[in-house]
Amino acid sequence: MSMMIEKASALHGTLSIPGDKSISHRAVMFSSIAEGTTHISNFLTGADCLSTISCFRRLGVSITQDGSDVTVTGRGMHGLVPESSPVLLDTGNSGTTTRILSGILAPQPFVSVLSGDESVNRRPMKRIMEPLSLMGARIRSINGNGYAPLEITGGPLHGITYHAKVASAQVKSAVLLAGLYADGSTTFTEPAKSRDHTERMLTAFGAKVVSGEGNAVTVTPAEDLYGADVVVPGDISSAAYFIAAGLLVPGSEVLLKNVGINPTRDGILRVARTMGGDVEEVNVVNAPEPYCDLIVRSSSLHGTVIEGDLIPTLIDELPVIAVMAAMAEGTTVIRDAAELKVKESNRIDTMTEGLRAMGCDITPTDDGMIISGGKPLQGAKIRTFEDHRVAMSFAIAGLVADGETVLDDERCVRISYPAFFEDLQSLER
Repeated sequence: MSMMIEKASALHGTLSIPGDKSISHRAVMFSSIAEGTTHISNFLTGADCLSTISCFRRLGVSITQDGSDVTVTGRGMHGLVPESSPVLLDTGNSGTTTRILSGILAPQPFVSVLSGDESVNRRPMKRIMEPLSLMGARIRSINGNGYAPLEITGGPLHGITYHAKVASAQVKSAVLLAGLYADGSTTFTEPAKSRDHTERMLTAFGAKVVSGEGNAVTVTPAEDLYGADVVVPGDISSAAYFIAAGLLVPGSEVLLKNVGINPTRDGILRVARTMGGDVEEVNVVNAPEPYCDLIVRSSSLHGTVIEGDLIPTLIDELPVIAVMAAMAEGTTVIRDAAELKVKESNRIDTMTEGLRAMGCDITPTDDGMIISGGKPLQGAKIRTFEDHRVAMSFAIAGLVADGETVLDDERCVRISYPAFFEDLQSLER
């Protein structure tokens, strides 16, 4: 279903941002293999997180949901009961579910098959298959191409020290979870520090997780995990669209409530300020997952360079940052972001195609893009490639483009932000 976006005059108002997708996934996964009952509040009810709930129900876990409140009665680390043999687990559009769940399934005493939609079944899985296999896991790509569907025949694991070539919280999480079941400690090292939600939550659930030098994380085998209530902060990746909108639409001031500001995820805030954006943090709460309210005011932006260790802290926000760069004076260079090629779409190509259609001077590179900003954008018909972050990014571009911007399909936003368009409309004056 197509969606038409028109230029906005100003944005004003307050939004409560939906729960963080990464934390919502992990809360269900970890509480499912913990002892006792866990209550999760502000759970994200997007399709991806519902896929995680569905998978664990097929593994015998009792999960009840009342809107954004979820209650999980854990079965313990060794208590999962598959509904069939092998158990078929549909992960939908969720690469997070597919990769992290593999680490939990690898040591279980049954056979599992993980498969998702066409997009997920084109996303690289060798990055988890390699370390899990080194731990002794029997995991194979059924079609022999390094993609899902994956067949996992559970069995004993041993601890390893693994040096990842790419910073990836999903791979790190899969290895650390498998390490809970191993016969010795497991250390995972990555070239840059990826988001650390797994380390924080596993610690809260009673696991021994230690961060060392050189982006190394070590987990010790656990006898049990113990349920702990989880309050999910607002997802900064979802807030990013409204941060961009508030900065770009003249005369705007927007208050975003309870946004997670984990330092491994706050790159969008650092980039916005580097570009000259007025983003103020108020009411900061230093919980295990810190959060605050953000006041965003319209600003004149200028180009910047985004690279290196900053990339893992904003990889999901790069599409909307590209829109910010298109409206900023001067040149913005994004590099070290080849990971964009293996998301729901090749986001280097999809953002280049759409921004060029709107009149932006953008050059794709092997690991990012070069954007010469400051030229007015023109409304255009945009192919979203069923990528939720691409769709939402071009919805923001449409707010500052002359004429009408038409998204060819808006349904994909339900993956992470079902009420996105309603929330966006609520701010327009």
